[in-house]
Amino acid sequence: MKVTLKDGSWKEYGEPMAVIDIARDISEGLARVACVAEVDGEVVDLRTVVERDCSLNILTFDSEAGKKAYRHTCAHVLAQAVQNLYPEAKLTIGPAIDNGYYYDFDMESLDREALDAIEKEMKAIIKKGDSLERFTLTKEEAVKLMTERQEPYKVEMIQEHPETDTFTFYQQGDFIEFCAGPHLMSTKPIKAFKLTSSSGAYWRGDEKNKMLTRIYGTAFNKKADLEEYLNYLEEIKKRDHNKLGREMELFTTVDVIGQGLPLLMPKGAKMIQKMQRWIEDLEDNEWGYVRTKTPLMAKSDLYKMSGHWDHYTDGMFVLGDEKKDKEVLALRPMTCPFQYYVYKAAQHSYRDLPLRYGETSTLFRNEDSGEMHGLTRVRQFTISEGHLIVRPDQMVEEFKGCLALAKHCLQTLGVEEDVTYHLSKWDPDDQEKYIGEPEVWEETQQHMREIMDELKIPYVEDVGEAAFYGPKIDINAKNVYGKEDTMITIQWDALLAEQFDMYYIDQNGDKQRPCIIHRTSMGCYERTLAWLIEKYAGKFPTWLCPEQVRVLPISEKYSDYGKQVLAELRRNGIDAEIDNRSEKIGYKIREARIAKVPYMLVVGGKEEEERKVSVRSRFAGDEGQKELADFIGEICEEIRTKRIRPIEVEEQKK
Repeated sequence: MKVTLKDGSWKEYGEPMAVIDIARDISEGLARVACVAEVDGEVVDLRTVVERDCSLNILTFDSEAGKKAYRHTCAHVLAQAVQNLYPEAKLTIGPAIDNGYYYDFDMESLDREALDAIEKEMKAIIKKGDSLERFTLTKEEAVKLMTERQEPYKVEMIQEHPETDTFTFYQQGDFIEFCAGPHLMSTKPIKAFKLTSSSGAYWRGDEKNKMLTRIYGTAFNKKADLEEYLNYLEEIKKRDHNKLGREMELFTTVDVIGQGLPLLMPKGAKMIQKMQRWIEDLEDNEWGYVRTKTPLMAKSDLYKMSGHWDHYTDGMFVLGDEKKDKEVLALRPMTCPFQYYVYKAAQHSYRDLPLRYGETSTLFRNEDSGEMHGLTRVRQFTISEGHLIVRPDQMVEEFKGCLALAKHCLQTLGVEEDVTYHLSKWDPDDQEKYIGEPEVWEETQQHMREIMDELKIPYVEDVGEAAFYGPKIDINAKNVYGKEDTMITIQWDALLAEQFDMYYIDQNGDKQRPCIIHRTSMGCYERTLAWLIEKYAGKFPTWLCPEQVRVLPISEKYSDYGKQVLAELRRNGIDAEIDNRSEKIGYKIREARIAKVPYMLVVGGKEEEERKVSVRSRFAGDEGQKELADFIGEICEEIRTKRIRPIEVEEQKK
């Protein structure tokens, strides 16, 4: 048989060969660092036997597939160590993920001391260097084995498969795991690993199921790479909005109020107020929107008409019981049907369209408790929501306009380079999830592809991620830990106008159905604030800062002049505070830096005499003395243009 290698060269063998033996034939050094291989493009174990002509690519840790197999094997070592120390622990799943792996166990919760003990046991297992042996069983045999080993979660997973399936297992020492693989040949190659944290996780992500203990870890083939990654984790923890936002007193949460219901403190509320005023003025004055204000709840009748009652009730807060109450209300998870009735309140001509309705909407969604996190996943939130009622011939241009507005908002916030675009499509194999005919879905999705291609916006297509009434473009971003969230959505809807009997009068005097675009310009304010906290590590652009300037009198003697400076700043719309404490000026400057204030104005005798201020900034350090009017003119221009100034002097020194 002929085996063609990655570089185009080839090897010939007279009999079947295991991939690991072919790797040794190529190079002993390659065999030592090999993790898995690709045979005709399919990732396989090194123990896989090649029996025919094929292409072969030996993969090391430097490849994504190699990392995944390496870390997946480490997850098995973790599971073996846990069961050695906690024999009552039951196995569930333990996949490799970006930058590491995790394993969920049915067992007691663990603290850091327990994780350290498990790490020690893992080191002993790796040092022993047991081979991982792969074997397969029929369904009956697999169920029997896992039942004998008292692994009920594995039995449950196996029983979901057809009788005809073959089930793959891996064994290292006396530890056996139901797993498809691929894996390393043994535990010995694992050089550097760390268990990073432990948390709770529901079995299969369903809060109705039992809470399990999830252990996160990572693994590298070099100790230096592990140390670098752990240092990186420490750095991103400092940026975690859930930590930094609380430290900066932007928001807090209280158990007695409830999960997913954050309290915005004065500084956080100020930031969201600035974003909200910016978006509303931008939409109304530059993009042709008209503003509405609609109720926070409605009767179930409205949601039945829109389809939310049938397709989304689990995600809603319902007030009342249809079986015993005459009227059942629900807090709104969206604003669209409310704005439809604003449209329907008057008759519209084709000349009136497009109509662009904008609303700063407070919405409510009954998120699972295990999903909620800081400001990114909450039960009450506010979005820059809008609905465009358009003629079919206007749909493409208006959709482009929504994309342009979204891109403008991202650019202004300084995050345009941090996002990815997704065409979220329906799943034709699960049509019960959606309303409308297949041909309508396919047609609208094709329109959206053509728009994205014309605008040269790169995107990926996600099957099954559409809303039940239409496909959408989701603009996503990752948090500091790599988890992706949707920040902005623009949705094409050719269906709900029919359900709500919406129409316009065309040039012939006939009734016609409009199309609808559901969109956000900036998305959820709370989630965007979380994104910005992590993006800027709390050092926001000046226009967004809740405190833009801090006045620092050198001593109490110059407090009155400091107050005059403060008053003049505030008269010009600048968010400023004064530090009148009887502390040394060096201490006051350090405190202002810790608070991440963009500008400090130091005032003493010379400044008072010359009616000036000494300027220190995050951007240029000591900027020297300036006329107060000149400083005010400069910062007001920076705020007006929403300028994002370059990296700070302190960071450059590092």
